[in-house]
Amino acid sequence: MSVLDNVDSATNLAKNNELQLLVFRVSDKSDSAYYAINVFKTREVVESKNHYLTQIPSSHAMLEGTIVLRGLQIPILNLPSWLGIALTREELGRSNILICDFNGIIIGLRIMSAFRVIKKNWNEMHAPDSYRVGDNNVVINDTRLEDGSICLILDYEKLLADVVPQAMVDVNESPLNLSKIEIPIKLKNGIVLIAEDSKTAQKHLTQIFENSQIKMKLFNNGKLLVDYINALGDDVSRIPAIITDIEMPEMSGFTVVKLLKNNPKTKNIPIIVNSSMTGNNNKREAEVLGADGFIDKTKSHNILPLIIKIMTKPN
Repeated sequence: MSVLDNVDSATNLAKNNELQLLVFRVSDKSDSAYYAINVFKTREVVESKNHYLTQIPSSHAMLEGTIVLRGLQIPILNLPSWLGIALTREELGRSNILICDFNGIIIGLRIMSAFRVIKKNWNEMHAPDSYRVGDNNVVINDTRLEDGSICLILDYEKLLADVVPQAMVDVNESPLNLSKIEIPIKLKNGIVLIAEDSKTAQKHLTQIFENSQIKMKLFNNGKLLVDYINALGDDVSRIPAIITDIEMPEMSGFTVVKLLKNNPKTKNIPIIVNSSMTGNNNKREAEVLGADGFIDKTKSHNILPLIIKIMTKPN
């Protein structure tokens, strides 16, 4: 039986501010760390020895090549190398490939072994300030396993931006032409609130808003955004829209949507979910909870036109 067989539905997890993580290792050394990824970004784990690797000339050093799996040509990223870990030839032979889906883009991550799937509440996910220092940090937050071992969650958006930049948003694509589009006064004079924990995604969103000369305020997780709104009291008139990721420590984007849409003072503020978990279940759950829109992170350059469309549509 596959380690990925027992996975709850996205709907059940969202209702309880929970997530499920696939825990894995990138080395067999006894002191090697545990890492994790949201199970909804994974498809399967395959043994690397069973798949022929075709190298790509002049590619990034960490892009090992491609394999063909079920008719798909899948690029393989050397995750241990990205983490500064060199595998021996023998370890490479025993390694596995974790097939993942980021924004509908299928890639393979070389790992040593898949450990198991664990369930966590988002308030058990922590993002120490040390992970936010500098642009080179590859860890985004952490949690603890039952035996007390630390388990690190990586900034997979940074990995993609480093190795497969074409898989990420083009911040210069389709910037708003302010002379040709009518920006609602509330958006022009307000401050859009954004909950996003990935520094890479934060950077992309900041560039998009700066290019369009629209004010924004970033929060490193959903709880900080909700706390900020609660501290405003009844005056939320300067918030024209809210953007939230789904996967964040302390409070998931689904919980952000649920809390704000159930609050009379914020229920009419448009909320757009901006996520790399683009499966239909997640889109449907966001809609059921009351989100006004859902946009894939690779299409984030369309986020302002989407906000304008939502703000200007007839009631």
